[in-house]
Amino acid sequence: MSKDQNTTEKDQVQEADVQQQQEESKADKKSKKKEKKDPIKELQDELGAEKDKFLRLFAEFENYKKRTSKERVELFKTAGQEIITALLPVIDDFDRAIKEISKTEKDNELFKGVNLINDKLISVLKVQGLEGIEVAQGSDFDADIHDAITQIPAPTEDLKGKIIDVVEKGYTLGDKIIRHPKVVVGK
Repeated sequence: MSKDQNTTEKDQVQEADVQQQQEESKADKKSKKKEKKDPIKELQDELGAEKDKFLRLFAEFENYKKRTSKERVELFKTAGQEIITALLPVIDDFDRAIKEISKTEKDNELFKGVNLINDKLISVLKVQGLEGIEVAQGSDFDADIHDAITQIPAPTEDLKGKIIDVVEKGYTLGDKIIRHPKVVVGK
């Protein structure tokens, strides 16, 4: 091949490339013109996007309001939880005192006075939402509710896995357990 043929082929390839680029630029210009010709479509798309943003923001705000109102209700339900929890040992002391006084002098004025104070304290705490968890000896042990402090050999076969003794009463405040009853379980 000669130089003239090589140059001619290169020129032809370059001309083909230039023509292809010109055609592509014409197609780009046409598509841009089409885009420019349809501003209504663009505005409708933008409006749809803004509506979507608004709906999402509105839904997020509604969820926030629901969550905060639920948290507020929970706060009011358990507002005095710390104070009531601090008073639970006092209730235990009253129960022990009543138990001991009743052994010796049931008709004594001391027994009546201590029992009256205990009843008042319990009634005030019940108004605040405090409830005792009733646990009977011989009932089934539930790890979600009861706190097993020890296991002892069951006196009878039917008491295996059941509550033998209640060492400390449990309490709920509203629906929440603030102190689990401490129990002895038979094995």
